[in-house]
Amino acid sequence: MTRAKEILKKKSNISEVVENWISLKRELEDSEVLLELAEEEQDEETVREVVQKTVRLKKDIRMLELEQLMREEQDILNAIVSIHAGAGGTEAQDWVEMLLRMYLRWGERRGFKVEMVDMLPGEEAGIKSVTFTVEGKYAYGFLKSESGIHRLVRISPFDASGRRHTSFAAVFVYPEINDEIVVDIKPSDLRIETFRASGAGGQHVNKTSSAVRITHIPTGIVVSCQNEKSQHRNREIAMKILRSRLYERELKKRQEKLQEIHDNLDDISWGNQIRSYILQPYRLVKDHRTNVERGDVESVLDGEIDVFIEAFLLKQLQERESKKVAAV
Repeated sequence: MTRAKEILKKKSNISEVVENWISLKRELEDSEVLLELAEEEQDEETVREVVQKTVRLKKDIRMLELEQLMREEQDILNAIVSIHAGAGGTEAQDWVEMLLRMYLRWGERRGFKVEMVDMLPGEEAGIKSVTFTVEGKYAYGFLKSESGIHRLVRISPFDASGRRHTSFAAVFVYPEINDEIVVDIKPSDLRIETFRASGAGGQHVNKTSSAVRITHIPTGIVVSCQNEKSQHRNREIAMKILRSRLYERELKKRQEKLQEIHDNLDDISWGNQIRSYILQPYRLVKDHRTNVERGDVESVLDGEIDVFIEAFLLKQLQERESKKVAAV
């Protein structure tokens, strides 16, 4: 029965891809016919309509192509994203808030559902750390490329002397596992603590200890949730995140990557960044893994990061193909 479910799931995924391609092909053929008629009748309005439809078709086709680059079993799953401030104090905490907005805007454009799980505000400004879920097909497959250190260089708005500052933030992305994947968590391995949620004050601050922090003793993994008013709901979300963290840990072992993601927090500093966002003395965003650059920093910070994600996925594909050739 288990094997039958796996086969049916694969068949369903393949059928969906084929149906999408057939649908797009049909739309393209209809557009070609409509364009011929519009040209014969010199109907400029219809021509503009076909152009708009073609632009959308190109985008949809590119999306399907990118989805086919995601070969790992967990790529199709939802994602859990955590952002932590690194070196830079208040600057770094403000940088975390900027990154959070960037990913929220990206998710909004993708049509993904984003839900905040936990947030620790900075003392003066910004955010020390934040965790949120991104729900949508291939959310993890797209966002996994964002895991790593993100570096910001700019004139500090918090420096009265107007000096240039460098800030760092770490982004960690995990797959949100579903019920079909079994992660064995023993109750005796958990330390569960409750505390009052922090916030801006007034009605946003809980009067009771509804926030939940769970520590998985064997691995030292700590997760927390305080966004819900109910302690039961916070505990449920925290356990979901813990299962995902443990799943990712086991996945890394199988891939012989022994360094755990949550142990990399000490390295949120100079020299380890995957991407740099430079606002001063010039304007440039550069991904150091693929060497892709964008000069329109504002658009990138507004969520237009697909060019970096696409380059990362293509590089992964090239590396896999190279390994296959080398093995032969």
